[in-house]
Amino acid sequence: MHLSPIIEVAGLNVDLSIVLMLVVTCTIVFIIARLATRNLSVENPGKMQNFLEWLVEFVQGMMASTMDLKKGKPFLTLGLTLILFIFVANMLGLPFGIVTGYHDASKATFFGQPLVNVVEAIDKLHASNPGVEAEVEVAWWKSPTADASVSMGLAGMIFLIVHFLGMTRNTKGYFKHYLQPFPVFLPINLIEQFSKLLTHGMRLFGNIFAGEVLIAQLIKLGSTGAIGFVASVPLLMVWQGFSVFVGSIQSFVFVMLTFLYISQAIETHEEH
Repeated sequence: MHLSPIIEVAGLNVDLSIVLMLVVTCTIVFIIARLATRNLSVENPGKMQNFLEWLVEFVQGMMASTMDLKKGKPFLTLGLTLILFIFVANMLGLPFGIVTGYHDASKATFFGQPLVNVVEAIDKLHASNPGVEAEVEVAWWKSPTADASVSMGLAGMIFLIVHFLGMTRNTKGYFKHYLQPFPVFLPINLIEQFSKLLTHGMRLFGNIFAGEVLIAQLIKLGSTGAIGFVASVPLLMVWQGFSVFVGSIQSFVFVMLTFLYISQAIETHEEH
């Protein structure tokens, strides 16, 4: 697997590829939203407006399956933003990748800042194989959701929102459910909440990461020779098509679970 370009800033390791891809994802989502809401018309809606209306109805349908629409109305924008952001993020690593190779540790820099993990990898290769030219490849372009920190960051954000809403909008019912059906179940109920956080983020990460790993292996197969190239092309086309499907499903599942967790937090036990 390729390394990520990591620099040290104020004692913290910053993954430049993740920063780059998050900026790209946010920019694309902003452009889509801007185009869809520009020149709104009742009589003659454009294609982007029609797409936005369809997406709103789609997200409302997801919301209606988990909670009352009146209660869920404040969370419509959250759902729209999440499904667009995650879908775009899932798709970015499919069409192509940007990979650079480094042989010299002194040249593994970004605006004068050393790529710390690349330097360490080159030094280790030189130490284990003296006299042999080392090469370390760095991936700059990939799906941000193929990184566990991004997927778990999204899940962590939803985790905090859900529990804040539960404590502020359904205080009595929220704290009471931790003691149900009996107070002795408190530890189990607490473990359940943290397991939701873990599965919410890792499900997204695992599916997107696995897809990109296989795509990378198929690309390597294509570089092994004529036979490998011929074999890899149809496999790559099929897998990329399947990855689009998986990326779409994962964005849907993430938002659906978000609405489900919110509904569980803001509704009392009797309302479920």
